[in-house]
Amino acid sequence: MKDLRKLRVPKWLITLLILSLLAGAGYAVYTQVTAANLKEGKRRGKTVAVEQVNLPVTISANGTVQPERSVNISPKTSGRLKELLVKEGDRVEQGQILAYMDDSNFQGQLTQARGQVASAQATLQRLLAGNRTQDVAQAQARVRDSEASLRRTEQVLRQNQQLFNTGAISQRELNNSLADRDSAIAQLAQNKQALSLQQAGFRPEEIAEARAQVTTAEGSLQTVQTQIADTVIRAPFSGVITKKFADPGAFVAPTTSGSAVSSATSSSILSLASNNQIMANVAESNIAQIKLGQPVEIKVDAYPDKTFVGRAIQLATQSTTVQNVTSFEVKSSVADPTKLLRVGMSVDVEFKVGTLKDVLVIPTVAIVRQEGASGVLVMAGEKGDSQGDRSTNRRSEFRPITTGVSVSDKTVVLSGLKAGDRVMLSFPPGERPQSRTPSMLPGMGGSGGGGSRQR
Repeated sequence: MKDLRKLRVPKWLITLLILSLLAGAGYAVYTQVTAANLKEGKRRGKTVAVEQVNLPVTISANGTVQPERSVNISPKTSGRLKELLVKEGDRVEQGQILAYMDDSNFQGQLTQARGQVASAQATLQRLLAGNRTQDVAQAQARVRDSEASLRRTEQVLRQNQQLFNTGAISQRELNNSLADRDSAIAQLAQNKQALSLQQAGFRPEEIAEARAQVTTAEGSLQTVQTQIADTVIRAPFSGVITKKFADPGAFVAPTTSGSAVSSATSSSILSLASNNQIMANVAESNIAQIKLGQPVEIKVDAYPDKTFVGRAIQLATQSTTVQNVTSFEVKSSVADPTKLLRVGMSVDVEFKVGTLKDVLVIPTVAIVRQEGASGVLVMAGEKGDSQGDRSTNRRSEFRPITTGVSVSDKTVVLSGLKAGDRVMLSFPPGERPQSRTPSMLPGMGGSGGGGSRQR
């Protein structure tokens, strides 16, 4: 005991022990206060202020990439494919030669048709030119010869008439002289008529007939030339070769250009698709807000970091119903200069239908329903100032509101709140409402019925 009384504790150690006790007590008080504040914050729930903003309105829809036009290319007449100049994936221009068909069967017909045209044209030219001067001169010579013959028979007739009067010749000989004279007269008249025809040329009817024969021959030639031209297969419009159905040497035949069944494609040559467009299904409740020319944004799963733009170009006049969901097809153009899009890709389309100016908005999750009315929860006595969270021991109260359109995670408030009011996003224990549903304008449609939704 004597040794213990002689033991002395340093003053600095006593001071350190006192400070440690004070620090521990302060930490305990701080922990209790903080825990109480957190408990009160959790009890009251998180609040957010009502905002007045310009709210862009969009309508979202699902769709696919489709070509503006798509056809199966085949020849006009059955035959064998002689040469193919393109392959799948090639981009072609309108009028570009894609393939050649075997045209050997038409070459002989072409030669024959050209000969018929040349013959008909020569006949027409002969009729138009009239008779040659040599032919006219020959006809004139025959007339002169007939005139001389007539004079000779008339002289013989006069002589025989005198001889008959003297009884030197018989009546029979006189009649023969008379017949010779009449025959010479007839021959002269015939030769004069022939000379007149030679000098007058051909009749208009003969020339018209010759012209018709030329036209007929030229028509036959054009038919053969067209058949040969049809053996050259050209692109009907600019686009991309999406499928090849035949190789050189295969027998191909005319098919329905838009058919995709095996019986049609098996006898076609190629499938050609034009520039891509977007086909989206918009819900019946939203179709009234879609207008031609509205801008659209397109997102594709294959390119999640890229946004394509375009415009609405066509609205379907008739609805489609799938699984009792009615929607309308809306076609949109799409800017794709690097040709990234492929036919059949799934896309998400957003139609930019307008902007709501200076509207009050709250988070959609803050809307609750109580006693059949839509509203929000606010703290009882809340004045809307930024220090509202300082009040304690106050319960939440339900405030009815009238809501407008919901866009993304925001809902427009038409009445019941003002800018700066604070509404609750979470609910104090024991005060959870029966349900929490977003309020929509009539006809806006919060769900994506028919593949579209409003955002």
